[in-house]
Amino acid sequence: MLHILFLFSLILTSTHVLAQDFCVADLKGVQTPSGFACKTEATVTSTDFVFSGLGLEGNTSNIIKAAVTPAFVAQFPGVNGLGISAARLDLAPGGVVPMHSHPGATELLFVVHGHITGGFISSANKVYLYTLKKGDSMVFPQGLLHFQVNASGKRPSLAIVSFNSPSPGLQILDFALFANDFPSELIEKTTFLDDAQVKKLKGVLGGTG
Repeated sequence: MLHILFLFSLILTSTHVLAQDFCVADLKGVQTPSGFACKTEATVTSTDFVFSGLGLEGNTSNIIKAAVTPAFVAQFPGVNGLGISAARLDLAPGGVVPMHSHPGATELLFVVHGHITGGFISSANKVYLYTLKKGDSMVFPQGLLHFQVNASGKRPSLAIVSFNSPSPGLQILDFALFANDFPSELIEKTTFLDDAQVKKLKGVLGGTG
């Protein structure tokens, strides 16, 4: 009798899962922790499931000499509710993605060409580093601080990144400290940097206070 009840519950669960094939994001609505509301099926088109941005080179003319082209739910509504998204990472010579974290997803990076040094810091403060070559992949666990640096000398590097969330989130440590109005006095006390160093970094990143 027990196995019959189990089989019946499995059928009901499978039916529930298959009741809706997808949930294309209604970007006109409000994003919640569980994602966007679904567009009505009558308004869904094939283009909702297509994103062409990963084939376009990003603009690396910036302070970090890097460009990230996201294919998250805000740019690619078809991934809403599917637990997946992607991005393109362009690194010019000298390019770097500063120490950052994704609170909502684990990251998997695949090197298309060039060499990229990647690393992350565990909650036990152990550092894991590796210089990746073309064809290599590296995983960066959810929520942990990590970074990428172009290790190709005078040549650019390119990577494609995937995430196990349609909206992985992003917090860049340097910007969190120095690109806002976080009072300099408190930054100095909590980071052991002196006033001159804090003001220099705020000047570079546009912070105040």
